Amino acid sequence: METRKSNRVNRFFSLLSLKFRITPELIVEIISGLFFLLFLYAAFNKILDFQKFKVQLGQSPLLTDYAMVIAWLVPTIEILICILLYFKRTLVIGLYASFSLMLMFTLYIIVILTFAERVPCSCGGILEKLGWTAHLIFNIIFVFLAVVAIFLQGKFTLYKSRVKQAN
Repeated sequence: METRKSNRVNRFFSLLSLKFRITPELIVEIISGLFFLLFLYAAFNKILDFQKFKVQLGQSPLLTDYAMVIAWLVPTIEILICILLYFKRTLVIGLYASFSLMLMFTLYIIVILTFAERVPCSCGGILEKLGWTAHLIFNIIFVFLAVVAIFLQGKFTLYKSRVKQAN
C-alpha cells in the first residue's frame, strides 16, 4: 500500500516537472527573485518612511544607541543585496548575503522575544500587520529558502564544472 502511494506521488512530481520543467536552476531563480523583491520593497519602504523607521529602531531596547547608523545601513545593505542577486556572476554572493541578513534579523527577533522586557512595535510595510512571532516564522522560512538556494546553486555549479572537465 505504501509503495503504491509512493509511486503515485513520484509519478505526479515527474509529470509536474515534465510539464513545467522544474529544475534546480529554476528553483534558485525563483528563490533569488523572492529575495530580490523582498529586499527591494523593504529598502524602499524604509527610505520612503525614514523617520518612522528611525523612531522604531530607537524604541528597540538593543538598538537605541545605534538607531541612526542602522537606519541608513539596513536599507543600503538591502539594495546592495538586490544588486548582487540581479547579476549571475554575483548570485552566490547575493544568496549568502541574503542568508546572513535574514539570519541576523531572525536572531534579533529571537533575542527581543526572549529577553526584552517590552517588545517594540514591529516593522512596517507588508509585514506591518504581523506580530513578532509571525515575523519570526516568516524569517525562518526565508532563511530556509536561502539555504535551499545556496545548496542547489552549489550542486548545479559543481555539476557544470564536472561536465566541463569531462569535455
